[in-house]
Amino acid sequence: KINNSNTEPYVILEIGVAVLVLVFLFYFLITRGNPPKDVLFFVFAEFSFTCVIDLTSALEYDGIISGFMEFYQKTGEPYLGTAYAIMMCYWDGIAHFIMYLVMISRITDRKAYRTLGLFWAGSLCANMSVFIAGIVAGKYGSEIRPAFWLNFLFLLMPVWGAVTLFTKPKDRPLIGGYNAQHAQSMKLIWRPLDLILVLLLLAAMAFTILRGLVALDSPLEACSFYLKHYEPYLKDPVGYPRVMMLHLFFYGLPLLGAFVYGLLKPGCTWMSDWTLFFAGAVIQCQWAHIGGSLHSRTTAPFRIPNEAFWCVLTANLLYAATPVLVAMRVQSNPLFFLQIHPFPGQTVNCLSVDS
Repeated sequence: KINNSNTEPYVILEIGVAVLVLVFLFYFLITRGNPPKDVLFFVFAEFSFTCVIDLTSALEYDGIISGFMEFYQKTGEPYLGTAYAIMMCYWDGIAHFIMYLVMISRITDRKAYRTLGLFWAGSLCANMSVFIAGIVAGKYGSEIRPAFWLNFLFLLMPVWGAVTLFTKPKDRPLIGGYNAQHAQSMKLIWRPLDLILVLLLLAAMAFTILRGLVALDSPLEACSFYLKHYEPYLKDPVGYPRVMMLHLFFYGLPLLGAFVYGLLKPGCTWMSDWTLFFAGAVIQCQWAHIGGSLHSRTTAPFRIPNEAFWCVLTANLLYAATPVLVAMRVQSNPLFFLQIHPFPGQTVNCLSVDS
């Protein structure tokens, strides 16, 4: 006799794959008469459907609705009931859903969407990389079920989308003229906005190092003090906060340093793309991290202590806002970051990570 408790998880995986295939076929068939020129259209259309599922899951776990996801919650992916995952699902169901609708609309109208696309790619790459690694490294690592493997689709697609978008021609020219040359001749002291952003980036680097060392179980007294009195959530056994801090420590920290360099050295054309990608990643991570540390499903010992509440909240909000402010500055006034054809006898030197 077949044990239903053993077969149910595989049935959920099969249903999940079948639903994704059917949704793809639906969009493929209805666009046959006028097929989109960008294949990412189908990715955005497919994922917009899953956004509704994620939002439904989050609402049900929070008790706002009921009766929609009970079976899946028990036999599919039980870790979706953690505070971090609930906040992640809210972000996917609202923020990502809006991004998909806008990008689908722009593809349909034959308009550029590269800027929003890079922000989305950063957001979803961070979302899924922390989510998958957190499941494996946290307390749910021993409860992995077949539906878990579907998550890799939602990691590989934004990675592929990011590569596609990074290699697409930019929406703006990379070569500047007289105005760009004038902007690049100004020292940092005469660019107060850039000076403030550099200071914020340096503070963000220090904050990243501190929390990264906490996640690495550093014996430093400062790390122990911060963990105990400010963010005990970093040691929540679900694993997500720790994994997120390690992501930011090993991947975010070099980018923060690169952005400082980009604000000091003129002509770094790569700033326009990488600031967008990183802004999307950080704001998604911080949304889930802040929300998770305040959520009722996080046990009391791991929530922000009352006496440090406003200090921790302010620090985390500033940390989330800093990459967004840098990206907005680069997008709104890109003259400092354009290349300039040097006059005879002149040379232009800048680290380049752009193709």
